[in-house]
Amino acid sequence: MRIRPWQTLIVIILLSLAAIWVDLPGRPLDPFGWKENITVRQGLDLQGGIQLVLEARPPAGVQVTQEVLQGTRDTIERRVNGLGVSEPVIQTRGNNQILVELPGFQDPERAVRVLQRTALLEIIDTQGQFLPVGTIVNTTAGPANEAAATPTPTETTSATATTGATPTSVASAAGETPVATPEATPTPTPTPSGPVYETIVTGADLKDAYPTTDQFGNLVVGFELKPEAADRFYQYTSTHIGQPMSIVVDKQVINTATIRDAIRDRGIIQGLSAQEVRDLALQLKSGALAVPLEVVQSRTVGPTLGQDSIQKSIIAGLVGLSLVALFMILYYRLPGFISVIALLLYTAYVFALFKLIPVVLTLPGIAGFILSIGMAVDANVLIFARIREELRLGRPIARAIEEGFNHAWPSIRDSNISTMISCMILFWFGRYVGATIIQGFALTLFIGVAVSMFTAIVVTRTLLRILLTRRIFRDVRWYGISPSQVATAPAPGD
Repeated sequence: MRIRPWQTLIVIILLSLAAIWVDLPGRPLDPFGWKENITVRQGLDLQGGIQLVLEARPPAGVQVTQEVLQGTRDTIERRVNGLGVSEPVIQTRGNNQILVELPGFQDPERAVRVLQRTALLEIIDTQGQFLPVGTIVNTTAGPANEAAATPTPTETTSATATTGATPTSVASAAGETPVATPEATPTPTPTPSGPVYETIVTGADLKDAYPTTDQFGNLVVGFELKPEAADRFYQYTSTHIGQPMSIVVDKQVINTATIRDAIRDRGIIQGLSAQEVRDLALQLKSGALAVPLEVVQSRTVGPTLGQDSIQKSIIAGLVGLSLVALFMILYYRLPGFISVIALLLYTAYVFALFKLIPVVLTLPGIAGFILSIGMAVDANVLIFARIREELRLGRPIARAIEEGFNHAWPSIRDSNISTMISCMILFWFGRYVGATIIQGFALTLFIGVAVSMFTAIVVTRTLLRILLTRRIFRDVRWYGISPSQVATAPAPGD
């Protein structure tokens, strides 16, 4: 059964109304709140933020495989999610780098501190020694190294472990009350020579870590152990009552306390500032990095620059669209006017897809979108030029339009498919090297080219067919040629 133009027109109208509804900001005609999460996702260069390139610095003899790099990327992603950043980009680049983009995040020092730190937690047997805060140690989980040594806060901290909700099982060795003094942390030695302390539990044994408060209302880091680790920890603490133990992060002692009672499955880390508590809880909960990382590149984009880029992009798009529309109408007359309507619908469709997929818009992405507008017009130019040739040969207008679309379609199809293949190659290349600007350009151009084929072939063709039902539009002058240019003899095959 042949589909009539009016039936296709109804589908186009419904699609257009849906696209316009998605495109409109706010909540017009949205009583059920369906558009609440449908927003424009802006990239780093549009709303400002931070871009970091982290490079793996493995200890001697350790090889960074793709599995290790991917696992490290996953840990970084969990930490970024804990920071509350919307639409972050975390991806591997090459064989030993991870690219991190945090749109809207404006605290580069905290980003580096949270993401770069290995956060390998260990609770160690100090062999009866009271290890000062800041001491770098070797443990049975691995030796200390320069990459793992991360400075801790300058305050002396203490730890309290508990067997239940009330943290009363452990107190610091200097009395029964944990204290914090503003003494400077000793400068750690990157690779200490000395005893190797036994690791009782590690961060891998944690069931959960979270900010909480102690019995005095102070903000602390609470942690819970998995059942197997809890049994092992209980066995150790029950046989070492009265002896000190230390909590170590990245081979650096951050707490030393005396065991007062047997401890099973939970405890707290005291003496940190509010921000340090949140950061350490986030790091411990997300897990330790599989390999130490170093920041090799850092870039901060201010929100003012991003807004300026958006305004200039909008102006460029409007100017370009207006000039193209003016040219099409003046040169192709009625088909040109139809192409402008199709172009406006094309813009509505593409922008709605950007919000629904969703696509994170960047400045290169907007450039790809504007370029796809030109390619959408290019398809119409091929069609209208062919229609004019058919009219000059003396074809009837209805047949000239059909022949124009039929003969132009192979060129449109081949050129657009080759462009889409190039976009896929660009997207893969950008993903491999961590160039998000290339990915954004390739993705928006791909979507734009795909939609342009629909608007050029279906929308424009349907609108022209509908107009031909009116006798007034069967004059060749509506199509940009004069009657004197039309061949008087019928074209061959007519």
